[in-house]
Amino acid sequence: MRLESISRYLRKPKLFAKSTSPFWDDSYISTQMLTAHLDPSKDVASRKHKTIDKLVDWITKKSGLGKGDKILDLGCGPGLYCQRFADKGLKVTGIDYSKRSIQYATEYAQQNRLDIDYLYGNYLTIDYPQDFDLIVLIYYDFGVLSEQDRDLILRKIHRSLKPGGLFVFDVYATCHHDSIAESRSWSFEKTGFWRAIPYLLVSEVFKYPKSNVLLHQYVVIDDNSCIDAYSIWDQAYSVESISRLLAENNFSDLEFYADLTGEEHRDDSETLGIIARKGIST
Repeated sequence: MRLESISRYLRKPKLFAKSTSPFWDDSYISTQMLTAHLDPSKDVASRKHKTIDKLVDWITKKSGLGKGDKILDLGCGPGLYCQRFADKGLKVTGIDYSKRSIQYATEYAQQNRLDIDYLYGNYLTIDYPQDFDLIVLIYYDFGVLSEQDRDLILRKIHRSLKPGGLFVFDVYATCHHDSIAESRSWSFEKTGFWRAIPYLLVSEVFKYPKSNVLLHQYVVIDDNSCIDAYSIWDQAYSVESISRLLAENNFSDLEFYADLTGEEHRDDSETLGIIARKGIST
């Protein structure tokens, strides 16, 4: 393997450049992801399950939804939130880009007789004219979207909500990124999250201060001389910047919290939980 072929993966990528290979449906990595989702004690892939319980309880009470109201969970993973919303009598639809997670979620719902409609696909393609009372996008997933995709999903969410429907989501606040420095580290793994065979892992953090964007990049060089770069983007927002963005996309009656369990927002809160109501299109 030529060093030149490796070095190009160690340069700072363009803003929101895509991974060289998708990992949500990679047969090995998706199995690792599902295991992480289902570990109740870790904030990896999904939050700790006790936190999910609090989050679903708070969102349900805050939204005022009741039996038969319709909710859409974007990026639902293996259905941890969907299951809990369904237990409260809500009519739930979940969509995710991991075939393995959707398969698990579907089987769980069938075994436990939960009325949940799961869809495998990219949530950027949704098209539900005024169909839902509530749409959620949870665990900072909004921040991974490029400006183009972000604007697209806001338009689609607005279209998919019933009049007066709610969009509930969370993002990192700008102060979260302030404490993180650019870095690079190397490690050798005999087997691990990224591969079942030996591999060299280069973990990198890049910052894009003008855009309030952070990139965690993982370059994997395996025993078969295969190189892949997996990019996990995260854009942070202030109350002011997310308020402008939502207003531009016809959302109103904004409420801000430190998180989606309803903790009070403070100036030093590193995360934002947001409730936005569908406004009238202009």
